[in-house]
Amino acid sequence: MKWGVFFGFLFFLLVVILLSFYWFVPYGKIEFTFQPKNSNFSILETSKNMQFYPNMRYPDSSISYKITNCPLQKKNDMEYAFEILESKTILKFYPVDSNEEISVACDYKQEYEGGLFIAGEGGPTNITGSGDFNIILNGEVLLLKESDCPQPNIAIHELLHALGFDHSTNKNNIMYNISICDQTIGEDTIDYINKLYYYPSYPDLTFENVSAIMHGKYLDLNLTVKNNGLLKSGKTTVSVLADNKEIKTIDIDELNPGYGMIITITTLWVPKLEISELNLTINSEFQELDKENNKISLKIKS
Repeated sequence: MKWGVFFGFLFFLLVVILLSFYWFVPYGKIEFTFQPKNSNFSILETSKNMQFYPNMRYPDSSISYKITNCPLQKKNDMEYAFEILESKTILKFYPVDSNEEISVACDYKQEYEGGLFIAGEGGPTNITGSGDFNIILNGEVLLLKESDCPQPNIAIHELLHALGFDHSTNKNNIMYNISICDQTIGEDTIDYINKLYYYPSYPDLTFENVSAIMHGKYLDLNLTVKNNGLLKSGKTTVSVLADNKEIKTIDIDELNPGYGMIITITTLWVPKLEISELNLTINSEFQELDKENNKISLKIKS
């Protein structure tokens, strides 16, 4: 009996020693590190803009594309790149047979209208400045190489170029000018895309370069109505009011984004002896990015 107690005590003591060794004696090595967010900017160049021009985007968050003259592997890479961008952003990409917004080709030289050839890798080819945005009407992707990585890094890189994004100085970023398989899309790029395309695809009519002079009871009026929005505007009218009394209605044609209509009116008769204020109103019946800029008041210059 005494020997049983003795061996039981030894077993207990051995267990305690082994547990103490496990908990308190260091063995092996595990390193922990802080993984910073993958930024499109390098530490030394945080002021560098991510895009070729500020606020570059397509008119709508749904963007059409067409893939031509590509072998199966490159075609699959491009379609996979579209899927990856869709999964990370609010963008959607869809194939069309013609009039695509993004043209994807795999020939070293791609023939364009007029017999001209463009050899390149990716980027916007038709840009229109409109208000706060530089609207990309057309872009191209030219896949010259196949990706040997698990994900199609080259296709993603060129697609982001077509979306207006410039190269990064961060070697870990997929927009670095040398492709490495473990590169990823910067979180700031994803956030910026979602911010840009958060704005709905509406036109935005506004007044520019407005001036008016009265000669007795006759009015000379100069103004420009411009579409600073993202889509073509519908037809509308501008009302001219003298002290809240309408004296003229002007027809405004459809306007593409970034385009305007210059209006010059001379010797418009005003049926009042004196006026203190002119009011101009754009009477649009369609949605706009901002309807607060559809009205303007002109007061007598003191």
